[in-house]
Amino acid sequence: MPMKITNQIKDTTIIITLDGELDASSSVMLDEALSDPEIMTYSKILVDCENLNYISSAGLGVFISHLQRFEDAQIKLIFYNMQDKVRNVFEILGLDLLMTIVSDYEEAMTIADE
Repeated sequence: MPMKITNQIKDTTIIITLDGELDASSSVMLDEALSDPEIMTYSKILVDCENLNYISSAGLGVFISHLQRFEDAQIKLIFYNMQDKVRNVFEILGLDLLMTIVSDYEEAMTIADE
């Protein structure tokens, strides 16, 4: 199933919904989305992972490559609704210590507003 990436804007928040498999080919689309200069105008980037069925090292690499730029700009990057199998990949690599992963949208918004 090809990856589908959709954006939803709410005030100073952009919600990026990932649907499908984030692999080497689809990670290029994600990198383009996160490289868009407009994304730097938001204070919060929430990533809805509910329909993210798989993430490869290339997909993880895209998030890692943008992490410092977002931190420097004081933009919060928060993942939510992550399936266990995807969360396990983050945890095995210790990325759950670098990135904020919460259970649902409400928790993501609460943390984003702190």
